[in-house]
Amino acid sequence: MRRGLVITALSCTLVLVAMVSLALGKYPVGIEDVCAFFAWKTFNVSAAFSIDRQLLEDILFNIRLPRIIGAIFVGASLSISGAAFQAMFINPLVSPGILGVLAGASFGAALGMVLSKSWFFVQASCFVFGFLAVMAAIGVARLYKGNSIILLILGGVISGALFTSLLSIVKYLADPYNQLPAIIYWLMGGLTLVDGNAIKTTAVPVVVGIGVMVSLSGYLNVLSMGDEEARAMGVPVERIRFILIILATVLSAVTVVLAGMVGWVGLIIPHIARMIVGPDNRVLIPVSALIGALYLLVVDNVSRLLFTSEIPLGIITSLVGIPFFALVLRRAGRGWS
Repeated sequence: MRRGLVITALSCTLVLVAMVSLALGKYPVGIEDVCAFFAWKTFNVSAAFSIDRQLLEDILFNIRLPRIIGAIFVGASLSISGAAFQAMFINPLVSPGILGVLAGASFGAALGMVLSKSWFFVQASCFVFGFLAVMAAIGVARLYKGNSIILLILGGVISGALFTSLLSIVKYLADPYNQLPAIIYWLMGGLTLVDGNAIKTTAVPVVVGIGVMVSLSGYLNVLSMGDEEARAMGVPVERIRFILIILATVLSAVTVVLAGMVGWVGLIIPHIARMIVGPDNRVLIPVSALIGALYLLVVDNVSRLLFTSEIPLGIITSLVGIPFFALVLRRAGRGWS
């Protein structure tokens, strides 16, 4: 009962913060205008606006709404991937980049910026190389016999190091006046380039990925007991783990496509959720997604409004995440006991 109330409260809070976020920005829009606009758009209710209706529609639908949805997608995807990996590898220090997906996606995006001026090509390259990085980690793990979890982590270390080195080569060879600044700024993370087309492209993999991850969350409870115990209960460990890794890889790669490198979200949010609702992944997974979406939405508002020029999102998540993780680390073990 209490956990259901937590999910309901978080869902309502997320909707409320999203509505308030539509009113926040460099161009002032009153919350009453936001409510009146959606009432007019949804129910065809006549309403008076303090600014031009077409201008209001452009601000809300073409600029702010895609960015808000993008923040929700990125926060939820990183958090749910982090929670799944932490349960799967039975390690509270695991994050979505454990198998090299973030390093591979970053290399792919940087390579796309050097080879093409098409943003679609950059996004496609980002996604493909993020996926290839994880496949490389799984391939390395399957070359040897032994503890599958340890081998997967070591494979991820090798894959991440490889694609990080390749990223350094791309940055070294990039045009220092045009391409290199764009690569560095993009790697800092941000939602400035998110538009309606990007949301339409990523909505299906994000929604389907989160939905399937939630439906398989019960298996994470079994996997977190260890491979031998899971096999004894009749769970096809390798198959389920592979499916969960693919889902988490798709979700993590999509976050890099939308926002570049946004760190610490997938590490600290699952700990917060675990301290609130406990270690049951059937509840932890959706709660992590909601808290992550809410957290990144708030952080994005701060990055837009704190100074006259926008601060890259990845910088703020790191500045907030590092000390916060140090503070909660002492209590984080409570959710694992």
